[in-house]
Amino acid sequence: MKNFIFLLFTIFIAKVGFSQSTNPTDFLPKEFHQQRREILRSKMPNNSVAVVFSNTIRNRANDVDFIFHQDPNFYYLTGYREPSAVLLIFSDEQTNENGKSYNEIIYVQEKNATSEMWDGVRLGKEGTKSKLGFSEVKNGIDFIQSNINFKQFDQVFIDGKFKDDYRDTSDKASIYELVKSFKEKSEYNPNIKNTIESLAYRLISKSTLENKDETKKAIVELTTKYRGLKNDPFILDFIDSNDFSLLKDIQRKTSLALQIETNINLDFFPNQMATLREVKTDEEIVLLTKAIRISAMGQIEVMKAMKSDMSETELQGIHEFVYKKYGAEYEGYPSIVGAGNNGCVLHYIENSKTKVGNDLVLMDLGAEYRGYTADVTRTIPANGKFTPEQKAIYDVVLKAQEAGIAAYTIGTKISEPKKIARQIINEGLLKLGIIKSLDEKHSYLPHGTTHHIGLDVHDPGNYKTFEKNMVLTMEPGIYIPNGSPCDKKWWGIAVRIEDDILITENGPINLSDEAPRTTKAIEKMMAKSSILNAFILPNLDKK
Repeated sequence: MKNFIFLLFTIFIAKVGFSQSTNPTDFLPKEFHQQRREILRSKMPNNSVAVVFSNTIRNRANDVDFIFHQDPNFYYLTGYREPSAVLLIFSDEQTNENGKSYNEIIYVQEKNATSEMWDGVRLGKEGTKSKLGFSEVKNGIDFIQSNINFKQFDQVFIDGKFKDDYRDTSDKASIYELVKSFKEKSEYNPNIKNTIESLAYRLISKSTLENKDETKKAIVELTTKYRGLKNDPFILDFIDSNDFSLLKDIQRKTSLALQIETNINLDFFPNQMATLREVKTDEEIVLLTKAIRISAMGQIEVMKAMKSDMSETELQGIHEFVYKKYGAEYEGYPSIVGAGNNGCVLHYIENSKTKVGNDLVLMDLGAEYRGYTADVTRTIPANGKFTPEQKAIYDVVLKAQEAGIAAYTIGTKISEPKKIARQIINEGLLKLGIIKSLDEKHSYLPHGTTHHIGLDVHDPGNYKTFEKNMVLTMEPGIYIPNGSPCDKKWWGIAVRIEDDILITENGPINLSDEAPRTTKAIEKMMAKSSILNAFILPNLDKK
């Protein structure tokens, strides 16, 4: 039986090895990842180590898993695209059991003939060395069995607190086991605080009856900016507390929490990765531009194919077919196709309306190409023609977007385009009679306009000023859901226009500009014939 399985696996490997000759060759080169690790190491203080874990496989239902997606930081530093791995980057040279020095080591999935027959070939130790350029590579089980003393380092950097959102499986070197082992080796305390949490706790511990209201206001502002604070029980209790004795008890608990001694640092690694990843290299810009152009082509094909009797799901399918046709592996995020009032739901992903009718259709989708994701939104009339009301709202949003993009210049504050867009949108809403004054508070533009894109659709960044080779979105919108306090003729109109902008020394470049943006250009594109018009499938409901 074992010989038979070995024979099957040998045949399988031969076939897979042959097929891999036609695999994509434009992933980032190993030199890119090596350079990223070197830059990170150069920022680390003496006698420190960064511990970075790969992503895990997520279960969809029963014995079916979701398609694996690597942790972006882990991929950025390694190029490794498999689960159950851990990377250690040392600030100083270490010595292995053979007396050889090294300053980084990666623990990977062990080669396993049976698993590979079912789930695909693993790189293993030798593949990781040859393809990814690591010299020190071991199996995951070696990390668990090692006697690494993390207490010997002055600082141990990890990517924030562990979310502990992975399953305990039969795999003895799964992420669950790797993280468990690290926690034991490092004496990890789940109650340690990051910088923002510590700031909030210090404010609470120093609060008095006289300044309690002022402190509460400061804490509420922090929770608005840093969402993770909203679930902290001590912070919630402090905000709700009016009793002096309860306040003193909360202060005692927060003071104790601040006294935890540890060499684990939750802030350094994510902060450094934000600084690295917010500015793209030339290699990254090539891949990101490809993802963006693919997404623009999807928008164009849907404009030509759009019919009033189509469903939101069908329109989604056309976008995603174009992505696959161009070789994009996945969508960068769940596709949003919202007709009419559905477009007023910012992250509407059900896409379940069976006929889009004569509504505006808001389409926010992005192809993921070699790990890099676009984020492009167009809003178009299902019947090919904007109504006067639709056009009026659309033109306000477009004006706001164009003025915002003009501010995407080196040295300008990243917050500036939103201010510009909001001012123009408020002026437009006032002129149309939808709001009564420029300073009226409303939720017709409830979101920001600018975020980094890259390996994540919301890529990390410091969000200070625009720098050369940053790529960010510009996405103003107006959303008027049914029941809004304005004339009913505006109800159900949702418009968002989103483009991906490259910052250069010569000004901003709109990488997604191939997809029409003006009402005139959209209507012209929608009047063109689509090759999909001839794609007619049998009616399965007819008996």
